[in-house]
Amino acid sequence: MDLGLNLKVRCHVNKNGDGDRFVGVKADTNNAMVFFPMGYRLPDSEEDIREDILKLIEVISTFNDSKDRLLAMDEFAAPQSVNFPVNAYMNIIRYFLEQSDYYKEREQVRKTADRGKIDFPASLRKNVKFFQEDGSPFFDRYTVKGSSPNEKNLITQIHKYCVYEAFSTLGWLFTPHLPPDPHITLESERFLFALRKKLSVTHNDKDKLLFQAMIQMLEYLDTENDNKQYYFGTDRFEYVWEKLIDEVFGIRGKEEFFPRTKWNLKFNANKDNHALEPDSIMICDDKIYVLDAKYYRYGVTGEPRHLPESSSINKQITYGEYIDNCQELKTKYGDLPIYNAFLMPFNRGENPFNVSDDYFLNIGEATGEWKNDAKLYEHVQGVVIDIRFLMNNYTGSHKSKIRKLAKVIDEELAKNNGSLPEVD
Repeated sequence: MDLGLNLKVRCHVNKNGDGDRFVGVKADTNNAMVFFPMGYRLPDSEEDIREDILKLIEVISTFNDSKDRLLAMDEFAAPQSVNFPVNAYMNIIRYFLEQSDYYKEREQVRKTADRGKIDFPASLRKNVKFFQEDGSPFFDRYTVKGSSPNEKNLITQIHKYCVYEAFSTLGWLFTPHLPPDPHITLESERFLFALRKKLSVTHNDKDKLLFQAMIQMLEYLDTENDNKQYYFGTDRFEYVWEKLIDEVFGIRGKEEFFPRTKWNLKFNANKDNHALEPDSIMICDDKIYVLDAKYYRYGVTGEPRHLPESSSINKQITYGEYIDNCQELKTKYGDLPIYNAFLMPFNRGENPFNVSDDYFLNIGEATGEWKNDAKLYEHVQGVVIDIRFLMNNYTGSHKSKIRKLAKVIDEELAKNNGSLPEVD
C-alpha cells in the first residue's frame, strides 16, 4: 500500500500568532500535518524534509516537558491529556526497517550430521558406536545444534500487529509505503503478558528496546478509543527555544549567577524570594555573556513592536549589575567584562533584513534611559539566529557556535559604542 504523501505539502511553518502556535505533528489514519516553528526554512528535497521532521520530533522530545508535548483528542471533543508514546512508535518502525523483517523466535533443532555445533549429551545417547580402550567414545556422526525461524510464534505475531499500527500512524515519516495488514486482532492482555515475560528473560539490548516499545504502544492503545487525532508537539515552543539556546551556548551550574532577594521581617520569620533566573550564561575568551532566549517574531516580521519591551530589557541590565557587584563571582571568575544579548529566531534564507550570508545577525541594541550606558551590559544586543541551523546542530561540540555568537555581539557593540572603556 502506498500512503501517497507529498511531505512538503503536509508541512506548515507557523507565524506564532493566535491559532497558529502549535509546533509538532498532528496525524490520524486519514491525514498528517507537520508544524514547524516560526522562521524555519523548509528544504526542497523530500529526503531533507523527512530528516527535518525527524529532527523536529527529536528536539521536542529532548527539550519539552512531557505534559506539554503529549496530547490526543476526539475529532469533536475538547483536548484531553494522554501519553502518546511517539518514540515507541518510531523505535518499532526503525527496528523493522533496519532488520528488513519482523522479529522472529528461533526454534532450537537437533539433527545428525558430521559438522556443526555438537550437542555431546545427545550424541552420547544416539550416535556412539563403541568406546575406545582409553574409555573415550567413538562417533561416526554427531547430534548437532541448530535453529530455524518460527514465524507463527506469538511475539512475531504481536510484532506484525505493532509494525502495521506504527506505520499506519507515523510510518509516512520514513517511507510512503505501508507494510501489509497482518489482519491480527488486538488482544491487549494476552499480548502484554507475553511481551513482559519475554522482556524479563531477554538480554539483547536491541530486542529489549523493541519489546519495551511494543509494551508502551499496547498500553497506550488499551486506553484509547477509535477516531482519535494524535498530537505530538507543543503550543509553547518558547520553552523549547530557551532550552535549545541553553544547551548550545550556556554553561552548566548557572545558578550562582541568579540575583536573589529576601524579606527581613519585623513580625514574621524572614522570607527568601525566588531568584531571577537568566536563561543562559555563556563564557568565551574570559568574557561573561548573559543570554535571554526570546521566541519573538521580530526576526520574521521585522516589526519593532515584536521586540522585547522594557521589563525584559531592565531585567537583563539587572543581571549584569548583579554579576558586576557580586564579590563571590569576582573571586571565582575575576573582573571579567559582562555582555548582554537577546537571542531570537529568524530564517537566514528569507527575512525582512535581506541578509542571507550568515546564521547569526546582530539587529541592534536596547538600552535603559535610566542608566548612563557606561557599562557593556547596559547595551543589550539583539541577535537573530537561524532556527533550522540551531535545531540541526544542537548536539556535538559547540565551540565554533559560541565563538561566532560572541563575535557577533562584541564586534557590533564595539562598532556602535567605540568610546566604552571596556570594549577591546
